[in-house]
This record gives sequence, C-alpha cells and structure tokens, in this order.
Amino acid sequence: MRSFLLILAAFAFTFELSAAETNNPVPQKISAAEATNYYDREMIVTGKVAQVTIRSTVTFLNLDEKYPESPLAVVIIHGKSSYYGDANALKEKQIEIRGKITKYKDKPEIALDTTNQLTILDLTNSVSKLKRKTKKIPEIPAPNNVPVEPSTNNLPEIM
Repeated sequence: MRSFLLILAAFAFTFELSAAETNNPVPQKISAAEATNYYDREMIVTGKVAQVTIRSTVTFLNLDEKYPESPLAVVIIHGKSSYYGDANALKEKQIEIRGKITKYKDKPEIALDTTNQLTILDLTNSVSKLKRKTKKIPEIPAPNNVPVEPSTNNLPEIM
C-alpha cells in the first residue's frame, strides 16, 4: 500500500510539472523605452506612434520618437503580415504591440505578423477628428428697389 501511495504521489508531481511547462505565461507589459532590456522575449509594448514610414515591401511604425531616436520600431512586412489596415491612421495613436523583441542594427523591433498583435489604446483622437467644423452661411441681403408684385394665384400669400 505504501509503495502505491509513493507511485501515485510521484505521478501527481510529474503531471503537475508537465502541466506547468505547457502553460505560456502572459507577457509582461512594458513601455517602448524599456524594450532594449527584453531582447528575445515576448512582451507587450505600449507607445505612441510618432512616425509611419511606408515602403514598397515594408511599413515601419516608430514609437514615441521619429527615426532614428525611436526606442522601438514595429515592422510590417507586406505579404507576410495579415495587417491590411491603413497604417497612416495609426499616427499619433497610443498602441499596444504584442510580440518577440528582436535586435536589428542595434535597435529593438517587433515584427507584426497578425492583426491581433496590435491594439489601439487611444480612441479619443479618432472621435475628435470626426467632428466637423461648422461654417456659418452668410445671409444674402434683399435687393434694394425691387418692386414686389402681388400674387396672381388663388393661394394665400405667406410672408
């Protein structure tokens, strides 16, 4: 009986370890400025899109600062990524990118492969841009010295 309990305990311990190994922890959320400390790790990076650069095969989103001062670049390779949105619409938006931080020419970057890696956090800018400016229509002055003819129909006049 005792050996059975030991085997059962060993089996439960082994099962617990293998279950823990298969669970992927939720990535840590960091700012774009902290990205250099987390190369080769999957992270959630937040920042403001300061610059959008669209080339024939690739689009770059530079966070917090324009290139070359940007602490993190988001790279969208055309044809490889499932992102088909208008990247220019992201300019000045606060976004969150989830992915593995890699080093390219001594700078951190995250390659955007799927649309679910990108979340727009700041929706207030898009709402404020939708508000139209109302333009006051100037009044047209009535012409001077124009005689008003009485109506010839049988309908009452509206003045």
